[in-house]
Amino acid sequence: MSAVPAEALEAPIERLIGRELPAAASGCPHAYGRIVAASQNTVTAVALAITRDVPASEDIAQEAFLKAWQQLGRLNSPSSFLPWLRQITRNLAHDHLRASRRRPLDGEVAELAISRAADPAGTPVRQLIDAERQAVAAELISELPEDSREVLLLYYREGQNSRQVAELLGLSDAAVRKRLSRARRCLRTELVERFREFASGSAPGTAFALTVVAALGGFTKPAAAAGLTTAGSTVAGGILGKLLLGGSAAAAGGGLLSGLLTAWLCRRFLARYADNAQERRAILRCYNTYLWTCLAMLAAAVALAFAFTSRIPAYAAVLATLAVATYQLLGPLARLMAPLVRRDSARNPDGAWKRELAYRLTFGPSGAVISNLCVLGLLAIMHLQGA
Repeated sequence: MSAVPAEALEAPIERLIGRELPAAASGCPHAYGRIVAASQNTVTAVALAITRDVPASEDIAQEAFLKAWQQLGRLNSPSSFLPWLRQITRNLAHDHLRASRRRPLDGEVAELAISRAADPAGTPVRQLIDAERQAVAAELISELPEDSREVLLLYYREGQNSRQVAELLGLSDAAVRKRLSRARRCLRTELVERFREFASGSAPGTAFALTVVAALGGFTKPAAAAGLTTAGSTVAGGILGKLLLGGSAAAAGGGLLSGLLTAWLCRRFLARYADNAQERRAILRCYNTYLWTCLAMLAAAVALAFAFTSRIPAYAAVLATLAVATYQLLGPLARLMAPLVRRDSARNPDGAWKRELAYRLTFGPSGAVISNLCVLGLLAIMHLQGA
């Protein structure tokens, strides 16, 4: 049976974000608008579950999208976008609740309330409808456990598709079904249908995404995001491939690649200790084994980085590479080279200490410590910068 392409295993929302986010990170508002349209139900549902206020939830959702636009450069990869956006929304919603509890009805708040009351469009009938809508929202949402509110709201807004809800909220389908079941048990029978109508009826329309896109013009373009240069790059880009794409990660990648090139050129330095073709072949065979082992294990690190979302497998592979490389430098290569280095010192005493020092700093314990610290430092830099 033929293998299923990795792209086919991705959720539709993940494919869309992976396709559009690099352009959005480069400053394309239309690409970002398509992301907004695909995720607006999720973001407004998250805000509504916390605030229990439909207008406030839409205001918060718009603010969350605009804040995310400005901070796209902080993303590690497209797969981080939805969890990050949900957390931005939750933070803004809780800030809104805290501000509402502390805010007295005076100053700008009072003026806003008066202007709304004096609005000609706000007829008594319309005001009654709005008041009833808000009362229904607060009543229905309050009936639900906190961890089920987002799930049930989004379930009815997304055509009652539990798998779609799971993808949008970063949950398993089983967890979504469990929360849906608990939510339905909490709602009285006569309220279930009312909640369905409320959830679907309060969902934002196409005007919501258009409003967000129009507001983008008032903000600067997002900072360049090295992590979003390609849709498929994740940790692997941070370990090797993405090192070539820009910023300090490029410097780190350049250092790693130049280190490998330097190691290759050092073959000539070692070969000078040989007195004949047999010794030369032995030296190059041992050193080439060391180099190819390092390259193979680094390739494994990149493969693990693409295979897993977590950085841990790739980091573990890099650490294993350091361990194997250190063993080969201080084990087989050291045993082969030790008598040759001593022979060189005995033959040519003048400057022998300089040549031996150069050898130890390159291939001996000191060299192993220095190279390991450099690689670990590069990993630390890339991890802290989200590369």
